[in-house]
Amino acid sequence: MDIRLSGFGGQGIIKSGLLIGKAASIFDSKYATTTQSFGPEARGGACSVQLVILDTPVQYPYIHQTDILVSMSQEAYYKYAIDLKKGGLLLTDSDLVKLGSIENDVKAYSIPSTRFAEELGNRIFANIIMVGFFTAITKVLNRESVLNALPGSVPARFIVKNQEALQKGYEFGVDLLAG
Repeated sequence: MDIRLSGFGGQGIIKSGLLIGKAASIFDSKYATTTQSFGPEARGGACSVQLVILDTPVQYPYIHQTDILVSMSQEAYYKYAIDLKKGGLLLTDSDLVKLGSIENDVKAYSIPSTRFAEELGNRIFANIIMVGFFTAITKVLNRESVLNALPGSVPARFIVKNQEALQKGYEFGVDLLAG
């Protein structure tokens, strides 16, 4: 499974990729690699993380075409949507990304992750809400694996808030698929 998470610096995109990779490789008994790229700006510049998650050892850690694309900024959507495979999956923050025409039988799902994070008290939780949403929609990982990966991935004093954020995104995804 070739996955790209994308957005802009400061959104926690890289941290999200590392969290997903940790959940897959340590708690879901899968093989995972991550590679990252970001612009020269510390905050606000384009960034992405690529993940390859397989049931067998990863032979090549880079992706050419994306099975799943998560876009948390308009710029990232424009830049990476073109690499989405036919029949791929697109997940976006509905408050920050306005979709163009969807081609190649791509399935698109959106969540207002930034707005939900503000409701939790801080925009910084938007990435974890998106990880919960990703977990529910893609079924690449078990929710428990992602919850188990949180300690050591986020500051200890924010574990409970991150668990709430993950659950919020997960429940939104489950409800979206059910409806």
